Amino acid sequence: MSKDIIINKFEDKDFIGGLLPQKFPFVMVDKMYDYTETSIVSGFKIEANAVFFQDGYLVEAGLIEHMAQSVALHTGYQFYLRKEPAPTGYIGSIKNIQIKELPKLNDEIITTVSILQGFAGITLVDVVTRLNDVEIAKGQMKTVLAN
Repeated sequence: MSKDIIINKFEDKDFIGGLLPQKFPFVMVDKMYDYTETSIVSGFKIEANAVFFQDGYLVEAGLIEHMAQSVALHTGYQFYLRKEPAPTGYIGSIKNIQIKELPKLNDEIITTVSILQGFAGITLVDVVTRLNDVEIAKGQMKTVLAN
């Protein structure tokens, strides 16, 4: 099995949820489209029962939480591949977040996380979220694993 591309499109919500520290209804990722050691592409279909769904839209906090959970999904899947329990992590910082559009009910957002740097449980990433192949949000995040 190639170390570059390990999976292509994984839609088992229970499996995806098991890789994240968050639990329903707080889970903001329901698909994994692609995974490499340095990136992940995740998805989320906006449903009315989403915690951050308001007035027909996933609000800014929900979009940022989806981006952060996409990072957590990468970490959770790495640990799954090593047959280790996924650790809890925290957002250490959020930088240069730009939100251009909010997704609506039944929209499916696709997020690409690119790992820029990782050392001693601290990971710096670029995150880009698209809706219908149009960039709607982007930014950088630093995440920290709990000890």
